[in-house]
Parts: sequence; structure tokens; C-alpha cells
Amino acid sequence: MSKAGRLVVLVSGSGTNLQALLDASADPAYGASVVAVGADRDDIEGLARATRAGVPVFVEKLREHPDRAAWDLAIAARIAGHAPDLVVSAGFMKILGAPTLEAFPVLNTHPALLPSFPGAHGVRDALAHGAKVTGCTVMLADTGVDTGPIVAQEAVRVYAGDDEAALHERIKTVERGLLVETVGRMAREGWTVNGRTVTIGGVR
Repeated sequence: MSKAGRLVVLVSGSGTNLQALLDASADPAYGASVVAVGADRDDIEGLARATRAGVPVFVEKLREHPDRAAWDLAIAARIAGHAPDLVVSAGFMKILGAPTLEAFPVLNTHPALLPSFPGAHGVRDALAHGAKVTGCTVMLADTGVDTGPIVAQEAVRVYAGDDEAALHERIKTVERGLLVETVGRMAREGWTVNGRTVTIGGVR
């Protein structure tokens, strides 16, 4: 059974999910701590949040490598330098390659109830489909796009008159809470994966 005491969090933007994890991990009872924050670009609020919290940061830019394979190896090496138990992709806008996915469990979030509405426009697609309920998913990443084993989900109602921005904001609020809860449980109780079934602390 794996446990998730040491977290490396990857960000590409404002880092609101990162902040939620930083706030939660300030309590020793939470069971997990953010040991480093990585990004694929400079000058973002996510890195500033980490710096203010005294957490080491690193940046690995795709354009500074000859190809994607070289970047995959480089970011995997940077992550490995912090010996994480779990990597959390928190608004990270790059798909991680095999060097990272084969070395570490990677937790990701998606603003829909997978397997419905995968991909970059989950909120927009749910609205276009006329869904009455959508939500958010926490999953273990694999080599596909939003295809990894599902760890946790929570529903969000779609209201008449919702536009993409309003619905997405409600989903993000729920997502932050679900991510914090899930990571904390994985850290305190451990987890196992059997095929597509993820069990935390003996409870599916």
C-alpha cells in the first residue's frame, strides 16, 4: 500500500489548488507536506505562493529543450530530486511523459465526471450536451488524456442560465476541497490500485 507524505506539486498558473494543499499541510495532522513546487514557466502566482510558504521551486521550460522527450527526462529528474511519494498536477498545462509516470504516482484533476467529457473543454462540453449534473474528478494519471484510474469524484449541479465561467468557478471550488480531502486520506491511510479500482485505506 502506497502512502503520500511528500508531495511535489506542479503548476502553470495561479496555483489555487496548490494554496489549498499548502494551507492543509500546515496542520501536522494532515499527514502530507509540499516539499517542492515545479512549473513549466516563470513569473506565475503559483510559484510566488510556494516561495511565500518557504517551499523550494523549480522551472523546466519545454522550449529550452531540443524536443519533448528531452523535456520529459528533465522534469522527471527535477521531480526525483525531491523524492516525492506523490506528484500532484494542479493546473499543470503539460502532459507528463513516461519518465515521470513510470517513476511516481501522479494525481490529476478534471472538471467533469469522467469518463464523461474528457479533454481540455470538459465544462464547455457538459454545457453543450445539456448535462444537468457535472462535477470534478481526481484521478491517477496515465499515458492517455483523462483516462487514468478514478480516485474520487463529486457532483456539481448545472443551473439554468449557467455559462462556462460561472459553472467552472463552482466546479473549481468543489475541486479544491475534494483534492485536499483525497490527498490527505491517501497520506494518512495509504492506497492501492487494482486494475482501474483505487482503494484508499481499505475503502473503495
